[in-house]
Amino acid sequence: MTFSFVKHRNIWFAFSGILIAASIAAIALFGFNFGIDFTGGSIIEIQFANRPSVDEARTILSGIGYNHAVVQPSKESDMIIRLESLDETAHQNVLTAFKTKDAAASELQFSSFGPSVGSELRRKTITGIVVTLILIGLFIAWSFRKVSDPVKSWKYALATVLAGFHDVIVPIGLFAVLGHYYGWQIDTAFVAAILTILGYSINDTIVVFDRTRENLHKLNGTFAETVDKSIQQTLFRSMYSSLTTMLALVAIFVWGGETTRPFALALFVGIGIGTYSSIFIASPLLVAWEEWKKR
Repeated sequence: MTFSFVKHRNIWFAFSGILIAASIAAIALFGFNFGIDFTGGSIIEIQFANRPSVDEARTILSGIGYNHAVVQPSKESDMIIRLESLDETAHQNVLTAFKTKDAAASELQFSSFGPSVGSELRRKTITGIVVTLILIGLFIAWSFRKVSDPVKSWKYALATVLAGFHDVIVPIGLFAVLGHYYGWQIDTAFVAAILTILGYSINDTIVVFDRTRENLHKLNGTFAETVDKSIQQTLFRSMYSSLTTMLALVAIFVWGGETTRPFALALFVGIGIGTYSSIFIASPLLVAWEEWKKR
C-alpha cells in the first residue's frame, strides 16, 4: 500500500506548528546577537610575513579583551579582523598585539562605521526579504492563473510563501539560541544563507505544484489523490538534490573553518526544513483548503 502524505497532514501541521512556536519563542526570549554588519564596528586588514592561524589570532584578540572578533584569512598573507567600534587607542592596541606576534605585520586598511549604518542595513534586509516573498507570491499566482479548479491560483502562491516563512523562521530561531549560548552572530553571510534557503524552498515547492498542475489534466482521481500522486512522483528528485547539497554543507561545516560554519549550518538546517515543507506542508495545505471550502 502506497504511503499517503496528504492523509496524515494534521501530524505534519502539528509538527511544523511546534517548530514555528519554538523558533518564535527563542527569538522573543533571546533576541539576536547581531554582528558588526548590523551594529556598527571596525574592520582591520593586516598583512603578515608569517600569518598566524585563525585560532592564534583569536587567542591574541581574547588576550586584549575581544572575545567575539570575526577573523578571516585573506589572500596568501593577509587577515581581515572585524571588531566592535574602536577608538584610536584601541586600534593601536590591536596592531601592537599582532606586531608582538609578527614584527613585520603592517596594516593595509582600517575603517569604522557607526550603529546608524548597521540599523539601516537591518531595516533594508528585512524589507528586502518581505518584498522578495511578496513578489514571488504574485508571480506564482500569475503563473498558476489557469489552474483555478478546485483551488484558486492565489492559494498556490500563499502556500508557497507560508512554506518559505516556515523554512526561514526555524534557522533564525536556532541562531537566536546559538547566539545566546555560544555567541554565534547574525551577519550579512547569514542573510545570504536565508535568501539561499528561500530559493531552495520555493524551487522544491514549485516542482511539486507544477506536477500537480500537470496531473490535474491527466488523472481522474480526487484532488487529494492527485496531490498525493504528484508528491510521490517528485519525492526522490527533491530528496536527492537536497541531500547532495547538504552533504557538501557538512564538509564545509567540518573542514571549512570558523568563519564558514555558521553559514553552512544555517543552509543545512534551512534546506532540510525546506525539503520537508515542500513535501509535508505546502501541498497538503492545498488539500486542506480544498476540503475546508467544501465544508
